[in-house]
Amino acid sequence: MTRTPDSPRGGGRSPVLSTRALNRATLARQLLLDRADVPPLDAVAHLCGVQAQEPQEPFTGLWSRLRGFQPGSLDDLLTGRQVVRTHLMRRTVHLVAAEDVLAWRARHNAMLRQRVLGTYRRELAGVDLDELAAAGRAVLADGEPRSMAQLARAVADRWPEPGTRPLGEMLVAGVLPMVQLPPRGVWRTKAGVRNALVSAWLGREIDPLPAAEDGSDPVGQELVRRYLAAYGPAATADVRAWSGLAGLPGAVAALRGELVTFRDERGRELLDLPDAPRPDPDAPAPVRFLPAFDNAILGYDDRTRIIDDADRGLSVAGARVVLVDGRVSATWDVEGETGAVVVTPLRAFSRAERGEVGEEGRELAAFLSDGESRRVRVASSS
Repeated sequence: MTRTPDSPRGGGRSPVLSTRALNRATLARQLLLDRADVPPLDAVAHLCGVQAQEPQEPFTGLWSRLRGFQPGSLDDLLTGRQVVRTHLMRRTVHLVAAEDVLAWRARHNAMLRQRVLGTYRRELAGVDLDELAAAGRAVLADGEPRSMAQLARAVADRWPEPGTRPLGEMLVAGVLPMVQLPPRGVWRTKAGVRNALVSAWLGREIDPLPAAEDGSDPVGQELVRRYLAAYGPAATADVRAWSGLAGLPGAVAALRGELVTFRDERGRELLDLPDAPRPDPDAPAPVRFLPAFDNAILGYDDRTRIIDDADRGLSVAGARVVLVDGRVSATWDVEGETGAVVVTPLRAFSRAERGEVGEEGRELAAFLSDGESRRVRVASSS
């Protein structure tokens, strides 16, 4: 496997990485070029969390990335409090390693508040958010988990004007570090959302932001390093799109001396870790079935390395997609009565590609059905 030459750290023009080269780098970083022999906890941490607003989707995402993945191993991480469901990047529910939630949550606090205010600014205009947080903590002091509606109703007498929805969303996704407790997110389990404070569930408060008067943003630096390890090479706009944070300029400035730079075909500057994998653009890419809202697609501002602009809407609509030769080339779903995996191509497949899609689809059907079904149907190309 050849590597693209690293760019000079100072002076000279940065090498250009083709879209295909970026695709293969993304697949390698996302554990989609070869299934990894690592524990699920290590995979979740490496990926900087797994998007999980649809509770069952992470199981398919990890199955596509890990050799021999068993759903019960993720259940054990959730019930064992090593992985939690929480609002974090972009105010979206993610499965995140417990240690990362504790380390990263404070850096996301302001963004999370602002994202809720972006939806409910008028309703929450008269609410002191620090007082709201204190009131919510007081309600939760008895240690009992609550739904968002239950928590909002408990403080609504004090703030009757906004209504329970704005109050509840600000409490569970804005001002209080909270987690969604299992059985929510457990394999094949339908369960409502019960929220508890991170401190109650994990036994310690989130880490305070370290002082950095020079603006170097130590936590931001760690976020950028971890992001590049899982998503790079990437532009600062991609970091912003993934995290919801405002580009992390202080962190990027502080890190430049340890990063290498490239350009994409549009001329954007791309940052990367010097020793991160950048496979040969011609490296073969196996068929992979991705769940709804997969990180590999939503983790970028410019997603053309993995999905055509014409199909970009699929990634935000919650379509499950199939990667063929590393790119989104089909959607898939499961037929309720038969358990068959049904694939709908977005372009014409060659005979070999249809065979590869069918083979991987049969394996997915077996995974989703505990071996009861290996049915797959690949529809005619549109």
